[in-house]
Amino acid sequence: MAQIVFEGRRERLRGDGTRGQWFSPIKNHIIPKIGNRRISTLTQRDIHDALKPIWRTKHETADKAMYRTRMVLRQAKLMGFEAEPFICDAARHMLGYVERVQKPLPATPWQDIPDLYARLSEHLHPSYLALRFTILTAARGMPVRGARFDEIDGDVWTVPKERMKGQRGKVQDFRIPLSDESMRVVDLCRSLRRNDFLFPSPRVNKGVSDVAMAKVLKHLGEEGRIHGFRSSFRMWIQDNEAASYEVAESALAHIVGNKVERAYARSDLLEKRRILMQKWADFVTQAESNVVELRRCRTTGAAQPDNTPRL
Repeated sequence: MAQIVFEGRRERLRGDGTRGQWFSPIKNHIIPKIGNRRISTLTQRDIHDALKPIWRTKHETADKAMYRTRMVLRQAKLMGFEAEPFICDAARHMLGYVERVQKPLPATPWQDIPDLYARLSEHLHPSYLALRFTILTAARGMPVRGARFDEIDGDVWTVPKERMKGQRGKVQDFRIPLSDESMRVVDLCRSLRRNDFLFPSPRVNKGVSDVAMAKVLKHLGEEGRIHGFRSSFRMWIQDNEAASYEVAESALAHIVGNKVERAYARSDLLEKRRILMQKWADFVTQAESNVVELRRCRTTGAAQPDNTPRL
């Protein structure tokens, strides 16, 4: 029955439900405990006992398992089987309330981004290039990892709605203006092209994995996470008043305004975001530019730039 519910929802899930692993909480924590039982014999105690081991230690997973088990029981009842969805509500009450503690994702302080970018620029491996592109575009991991050459038209990257965050049918393709440095990364990818992906996996015909990108950050001693670069970008805007609230949120593909406001304000603010992304790229590459200038001076014997503060 759980498989029937999953198949019924698959079309509305991103990646047909495989990327988000919609079925995993039930598969891993419900089916092994009570999967061989007749639905009509299940009680709140059964649900309670199945999820108690992870209710407090892995509450988010347990909560998903509970919610989706209720969906399964509700579907069974609609199909005429003897099933009681309310036993999930009773089991939830028995397990007790768990306070949700929202832990901020570790993010690199925006002041440290130029140094990190300069270190990433010393390598041409797809994982390093993907991280550079992630920083420059402030995009989420999935759009970057699956980026293809045919999605780039001039200096605009159009991310297909299938790779955008949000419920299927409610999201649209998203245009991201590419800065001069972003285009430089694209050109490097073209010179190293092996298949249709900007950042190809070395072993299979798909984009580089999130694990590979995370390993690069760990290798560099970086504590911030990949998704945290979006927070770095947003804090840089806020601390430096680099753009208006609407432009900043639009650059992150966040929904701005209520439903009525969005019905009238339909612009994606592409040109204003273009200015913002170039400002961000100029800031991000300042450390790399200093390194390049220093190397040039050492090679030519020219006088090194004097960066001593002046009164």
